[in-house]
Amino acid sequence: MSRIRIIGGDWRSRLIDVSTVKGLRPTPDRVRETLFNWLGQDLDGKICLDLFAGSGALGFEAASRGAEKVTMIEQDAVAFAALQHNVKTLNASRVQLLRGDALKFARSAIQSCDVVFLDPPYRAGWIERMAPFLPDLLAANGVLYVEAEYEIENIDRLTRIKQGKAGQVYYHLFAPAA
Repeated sequence: MSRIRIIGGDWRSRLIDVSTVKGLRPTPDRVRETLFNWLGQDLDGKICLDLFAGSGALGFEAASRGAEKVTMIEQDAVAFAALQHNVKTLNASRVQLLRGDALKFARSAIQSCDVVFLDPPYRAGWIERMAPFLPDLLAANGVLYVEAEYEIENIDRLTRIKQGKAGQVYYHLFAPAA
């Protein structure tokens, strides 16, 4: 088990446990700092969804910054157990954990979210499979954050509004198309 630091909000500098599941890559500090500068430091009242939660770095950052509700979806049992431990350690009452398939969840989700985080395992085609369902997960003024091993120029019914690259990580922010 390794640990990463929450970089902002109420839990700033707190460490969370991260499982050592093969292929798990927590979003780097530098990328999280940029993302939350884009989103604004205060997420009070926002409804957030962290698909493929993995380490939970993005979801816990959102909760730390005041999100009203953060739902984290994770299928791997070891990663899910680490998320459960972190929820208890942080007393994260606004975080809801669901163990299951992110694609099935996206297909059936009924609540619109202000912020959706999508950081799936690399080289597995998840972004392409998730793409048709992503716009329907967003509230009218919602945004979608996508992290990938390649640059993403387009997702149907969404407009890319910001992008960046750090090392091998490409990160993007999308909003509903006008």
